[in-house]
Amino acid sequence: MAVKIRMKKMGRTHRPFFRVCAMDQRKPRDGRVIEELGFYDPMCPETDARAQLKSDRIDYWISVGAQPSEKCATLIKKYGTEGTHLDAQREALERLGRRKDYTPAPVTAAPQPKAEAPKPEEPAPAAEESPAASEAETTASE
Repeated sequence: MAVKIRMKKMGRTHRPFFRVCAMDQRKPRDGRVIEELGFYDPMCPETDARAQLKSDRIDYWISVGAQPSEKCATLIKKYGTEGTHLDAQREALERLGRRKDYTPAPVTAAPQPKAEAPKPEEPAPAAEESPAASEAETTASE
């Protein structure tokens, strides 16, 4: 049996997610796997946190003759046992972890100043007539 290390597509429409798996090369892309070796999430905002691999298991499968696909070979080179991006990956995972713990401070609303002018919809009370209103009535009646 020829074993390949390749990605199995998961997720939904417009939201891809891949599992890195050891599979028989004769099986379909999304078929039965021998072992899952990690995952790759291309939608993750932190580029270096997109791939999480089980380095010891990948090393085992490569040692017994498994051949990685082109994309998996790139991921193994970057994030495998002696990967070139391991420090950047650790930092990116820390940033993502802090983002989940972040809670914004409660916002205290300042009191809004209320308008002193009467609203045009409300009629003025008859008992409290302003001098300007009484002048307007007397000039209108004359």
